[in-house]
Amino acid sequence: MTSEQGGRSGHQNSARQNSGGGQRGGGVRRRDDAGRERNRSTGRNRTETAPGQRTRVADPARLVAFEVLRAVSADDAYANLVLPTRIRKHGLDRRDAGFATELTYGALRAQGTYDAILAKCVDRPLSELDPAILDALRIGAHQLMAMRVPTHAALDQTVGLARAVIGAGPSGLVNAVLRKVAAKELPQWLAELTDGLGDDVKIASIVHAHPEWIVRAMRQALVAHGRDVSEIEALLEADNAAPVVNLVALPGLGSLDEAFDAGFTPGELVIDSALSSGGDVGRLDSVRDGSVRVQDAGSQLVARALAAVMVSTEKTDGEERWLDMCAGPGGKAALLAALAAEQDAWMLANEPAPHRAKLVSQALAAVPADSWTVRTGDGRDIGREHPEAFDRILVDAPCTGLGALRRRPESRWRRKLSDVAELGPLQRELLESALAAVKPGGVVAYVTCSPHVAETIAVVEDAMRKRTDLELLDAGAALDAVSLSGSIGAGNTTSAVPAHRMMAQLWPHIHQSDAMFMALIRKN
Repeated sequence: MTSEQGGRSGHQNSARQNSGGGQRGGGVRRRDDAGRERNRSTGRNRTETAPGQRTRVADPARLVAFEVLRAVSADDAYANLVLPTRIRKHGLDRRDAGFATELTYGALRAQGTYDAILAKCVDRPLSELDPAILDALRIGAHQLMAMRVPTHAALDQTVGLARAVIGAGPSGLVNAVLRKVAAKELPQWLAELTDGLGDDVKIASIVHAHPEWIVRAMRQALVAHGRDVSEIEALLEADNAAPVVNLVALPGLGSLDEAFDAGFTPGELVIDSALSSGGDVGRLDSVRDGSVRVQDAGSQLVARALAAVMVSTEKTDGEERWLDMCAGPGGKAALLAALAAEQDAWMLANEPAPHRAKLVSQALAAVPADSWTVRTGDGRDIGREHPEAFDRILVDAPCTGLGALRRRPESRWRRKLSDVAELGPLQRELLESALAAVKPGGVVAYVTCSPHVAETIAVVEDAMRKRTDLELLDAGAALDAVSLSGSIGAGNTTSAVPAHRMMAQLWPHIHQSDAMFMALIRKN
């Protein structure tokens, strides 16, 4: 909390001046027996409770949410990584952990909408507020606008949080601003904010709390895959829904029995998966030993589809050689390596960053060690160093992550349109390297956790234009073959451009998974 404390003095002084703490009409300040000033004025903008009853300590669940928002704002941390550690640090029980989770993710998801509301209630640009105060205001706004928390409790507890961790002066500002926020319900605020805009993208951006450039990108992606642009409302709403925890049992290694005993339910999209809306999965022995892993159903499907697709290659030493070119932090690599072990294949997991390569090794620890090797290096070099050496290659390319906004709510405000252009050359170079490294008759799966056309269709089409020895396989059919529903590809393609018919896009509002994209490319 050093950074917040360091900026506290100026806010306290300003708040004291603005709250009328000085002399009134030339009178003498009154003090009690302990030497503290007494204030007999009425009508001050405080919480409804009397001074002696006001909350002066931080509620643990709200404190957890505040600490996570501060880590995200100040340190560019990921909420899904910080939140579990803070919940354990403060010893929250299941109920309080659920409250902290909803408060954290809700405040982060709707940050753009809440900031627009707060801007109407603060007498200065939000950029001039201490970042800690702004995070406290966002927490308060979410309780008032979207949670079943009584207004007096949201005000009292949020002001108490601010008083305990930021200071008495700033808590007065928090109280005054949140009272203005509470004066209207969310529909009223949205109507006021969107009145007269006349632009569907701008309206959707405010109502569904997505930056305008992401709304445009999602609309374009829907159309590119043959879907109706009217689905944008459902897609954005799905992005804002609380994600369900997905588990996968590594084939031949893990069991979901313990998860089912703990209240998980069988997954409806992919085999050997389980679903839960809450609970600490880290308490499961099978998760701790790595034989069962947390992994979105979309990620499970693309790994299984690559492992199941037919190849017609010449085997090296009688076994297939697989490559995960961008393996960190190791989720898909673990599932792919377990599938490789079942098929008597061997997998190379490549990761350029040493610390992430270590995470990959840890993720693969549950898989027989003779089935995989971890390489620390640039995937763009593999095609040159190991030409036509692999039967199956997964290119889970670095991307904007727009397909996982449910799980990483802060990403929508952290990412910029310029990131798409900056990532484009890397995505193309990695795919080119994979196409050089795959054997004739082998298959490359180009995968992104983003539906953005510039990161998906455009990258694949560019690669296909540069070579004459490639063909697209039906990725939708490949997903159908490994899914429980068998209908992943249904209604998922378009005849507008022939190549598009062969690429598959998962959608949160349809498949209840991350928006994973996959293209399967065979070298002839």
